[in-house]
Amino acid sequence: MKSWTDYLWFQTEKRQEFINITDRVEEAVIKSGVKEGLCLVNAMHITASVFINDDEQGLHHDFSAWLEKLAPHSPGSYQHNLTGETNADAHLKRTIMGREVVVAVTGGKLDLGPWEQIFYGEFDGQRRKRVLIKIIGE
Repeated sequence: MKSWTDYLWFQTEKRQEFINITDRVEEAVIKSGVKEGLCLVNAMHITASVFINDDEQGLHHDFSAWLEKLAPHSPGSYQHNLTGETNADAHLKRTIMGREVVVAVTGGKLDLGPWEQIFYGEFDGQRRKRVLIKIIGE
């Protein structure tokens, strides 16, 4: 069995952004040489997410609006922020959107559905963060 590890680094300009990373993950799969296996893509920070969905700007806007209704950025509203932080909402948004995805590798490519794309979701941006890509298989 082969194993391949790679990292993607991000430093967003905005506090909240969604970045399509599908091509970068596909490049890692090709570099790994794995033809049949699994690809884990994992946000390594507790205020960021990795998820799969459609790459459509209206949907991205809807995600942002929905998340803001569920966990508004209102620093005075959260117990966590009494510690001196101002990012409790980002922790909650990450919990909702998820920590990682696992995608099958078939024939040396990500085995995604017709509209599926992999995204990095940032909820407390403007500082350097990383995503782990771990590929295992034959």
